[in-house]
Amino acid sequence: MTAAMVGWAHMPFGKHSEETVESMIVKVAVDAIKDAGIEPGDVDEILLGHFNAGFSAQDFTASLVLQADPALRFKPATRVENACATGSAAVHQGVRAIASGDARFVLVVGVEQMTTTPGPEIGKNLLKASYLKEEGDIPAGFAGVFGKIADAYFQKYGDQSDALAKIASKNHKNGVGNPYAQMRKDLGFDFCRAESEKNPFVAGPLKRTDCSLVSDGAAALVLTDPATALGMKKAVAFRALAHVQDFLPMSKRDILKFEGCSKAWGQALGDANLALDDLSFVETHDCFTIAELIEYEAMGLTKEGEGARAVLEGWTEMGGKLPVNPSGGLKAKGHPIGATGVSMHVLTAMQLTGTAGEIQVKNAEIGGIFNMGGAAVANFVSVMQAMK
Repeated sequence: MTAAMVGWAHMPFGKHSEETVESMIVKVAVDAIKDAGIEPGDVDEILLGHFNAGFSAQDFTASLVLQADPALRFKPATRVENACATGSAAVHQGVRAIASGDARFVLVVGVEQMTTTPGPEIGKNLLKASYLKEEGDIPAGFAGVFGKIADAYFQKYGDQSDALAKIASKNHKNGVGNPYAQMRKDLGFDFCRAESEKNPFVAGPLKRTDCSLVSDGAAALVLTDPATALGMKKAVAFRALAHVQDFLPMSKRDILKFEGCSKAWGQALGDANLALDDLSFVETHDCFTIAELIEYEAMGLTKEGEGARAVLEGWTEMGGKLPVNPSGGLKAKGHPIGATGVSMHVLTAMQLTGTAGEIQVKNAEIGGIFNMGGAAVANFVSVMQAMK
């Protein structure tokens, strides 16, 4: 165990036009430090996950965290970016700072403000997480990238519309109980399955309910070493973590295999000396429902081409053998890019400390997280367990 989370904070995701990137950073940073029971001056290093890519006029945002308290002045602060896995990239860098002995307490913040950007610009900004040289002209932006993946999957393995609708309805049902979720509404399988005026096709076989939400939000956490964590009021340790980076162009890999995801899961579970069956739940990156479906296969829950079984047979439901996205996932919770990975770690820590409220997985002991940047390009896995 290389590091542990000892405090955290999470604001509701959604449309926050009254907030700014700075105000959201300050809000969660103050709350996370307070939750950890430390003083701001105890923080040795600050890491900010912020994708931006044109969403905010203010760039060079790492030092905005210092606005949370004067005692943070002169602390090293670095902005981290790795597309939609930006938040987990910041968390993993924080863990390394602890493991190296360079820091005793690290503050990690993830933030994004997306909804104040005009619609066409949102699509343009998100498409920057693809290989523009080859994929920049795909219609419908980043949704078009995953629409292309879904088309190819359907062609190889058959129509998966039932499975995708089940993933969407499962996650929206779970999100009802999550106070931080942007959409707390059980849409139901029938609504997610049928094309309608309120649920039109967006790209390929993907409908609106297959796509994650455009969001504003922030989350933060405090890390320390395991020995120090034992003296804190709560502690959730990293049993293992893995980061695997793959080629950016989809043309250089079999896009239906998510090989980077598979390798990251293999490394993390191997380092933790665990099997997938040992996990109590998984928070996985459902930017689009087709992504969650392929991730079932990449993590080893099913064989290739059989991911639909996991959701259609109830394996990934709250009461199933491996609940996936008890938080509601990106589908219901929202997907403020830089905040997503930090949010996944905060909600996992809540599960493992029995403080997840209405979304609590019964007897949760070990949690797995998969956060992905681009189309399975940046692949981060964390395996976590409560220390006390």
